[in-house]
Amino acid sequence: MTKPITIGLVVPTAEDKIPAEAPVMYPDVRFLARGVGVRALTPEGYEPAMAAILPAAEQLARQGVDAIMVIGTSLTFYKGAAAHRRLLDDLRAATGLPVSTMSQAVVDGLRAVAAKKLAVATAYDGEVNRRLKDFLTHEGFEVRAIDGFGLTDFGGPGRMGEPDILDLGTRVCEEAGDAEGLLISCGGLRTLGVARPLEERHGIPVVSSMPAALWAALRLTGASGHVAGCGRMLAQSGAAA
Repeated sequence: MTKPITIGLVVPTAEDKIPAEAPVMYPDVRFLARGVGVRALTPEGYEPAMAAILPAAEQLARQGVDAIMVIGTSLTFYKGAAAHRRLLDDLRAATGLPVSTMSQAVVDGLRAVAAKKLAVATAYDGEVNRRLKDFLTHEGFEVRAIDGFGLTDFGGPGRMGEPDILDLGTRVCEEAGDAEGLLISCGGLRTLGVARPLEERHGIPVVSSMPAALWAALRLTGASGHVAGCGRMLAQSGAAA
């Protein structure tokens, strides 16, 4: 009998809570979570959680996981691209495992669908959006339009419904004009059901934080991450990277 894949998730919640999308996308995968307690969607709210990422990953490694994914897009990009690279290096050195972050996952997802010119929809306020734009620009993307819900409270993204996300996604796509892809950034936004309708509406691929992170986590283990019916990135993943 084949041993099931076990993925360790460093999560931004205070509790060791597995994201709801994980068992929906990959019901045969075992997920373990360790929370780091993001306090707010602001640089000050991320700082204590950032310091807790490495110890949380080390604890998951001791539990025998096959790979580790750090959930939290803004948590992992807010200090910039260089700090993000250092975080990945530190995680690999500390755990000896394949590791990634939600920020790296959205970059990987955008590259997988060949989207360089971007429309970007987020949960964030202007300061965090500015930092995201800087991060994406450093990674080689062109941000044609970016707008967010302006949220700073940690629980706010979870209260946004699919119609809200569809409306914001449409607005930034229309503003961007020539975008080759739409990024929806924030793991707290429930986006699994919005990629396909947005792709049908605008004719460009959609990459969003939580689906991309779980997809990338599976690919760290050599699995394809394929999921049907939830957008181009997940559907086209017939083979591992």
